[in-house]
Amino acid sequence: MTLKEAAECRHTVRKYNDRKIPNEIADKLTERITAGNEKFGLDMKLITENTDALGAAVKLVLSKGVRNYIVLAGKNALNTEEKLGYCGADIMLFAQTLGLNSWWIGGTFSKNGVRKNAPEAEKITGIIAVGYGEVHGAPHKSKRPEDVSKYDGTEPEWFANGVKTALLAPTALNRQAFFIKGNGSKVSLSYKSGVLSDTDMGIVKYHFEIGAGKENFEWI
Repeated sequence: MTLKEAAECRHTVRKYNDRKIPNEIADKLTERITAGNEKFGLDMKLITENTDALGAAVKLVLSKGVRNYIVLAGKNALNTEEKLGYCGADIMLFAQTLGLNSWWIGGTFSKNGVRKNAPEAEKITGIIAVGYGEVHGAPHKSKRPEDVSKYDGTEPEWFANGVKTALLAPTALNRQAFFIKGNGSKVSLSYKSGVLSDTDMGIVKYHFEIGAGKENFEWI
């Protein structure tokens, strides 16, 4: 399964069964996390077999069986949230290629519980729950490509594919508050200010890249 295929079949899953993540799968995830940390100067971390990530109310109402998660952590810097969005999206889709389900959690995680397991982190913006879901989730309600994009001239296939994949990205409150413009091989991405908008910017940027193909355009 490619990362683009993973984006097409990945959906949010909030309830997980008791199956443990095998060591070889956890090792592959850790290798991907380490590579992302080194490339972007982040401090992400995989936590397994631990139930501290969510508070009692969330466990009771929204979720079940969340005990494996990736801590989205980095330095106290202005661009850390976008980097974590971008790199976290890569790890989330990589997890999907390994047969794992996931849930990006940006606001309802237990900050104290997560920090207890990542005390060295300067800044924690969220977590990505991973594991084997009781179901594989369902597509979220989505805007239309013309609602979130505009290309000057005849739209090339790579741009259309990029927008289509960007619309598959998880965003805070499913706002999809982004707009993508294309002109020739130049592409720009803007995002309305709001909750977790910087993180969402990174997530959407990554999804557009794997849909469009990085070799076909450049960001401006």
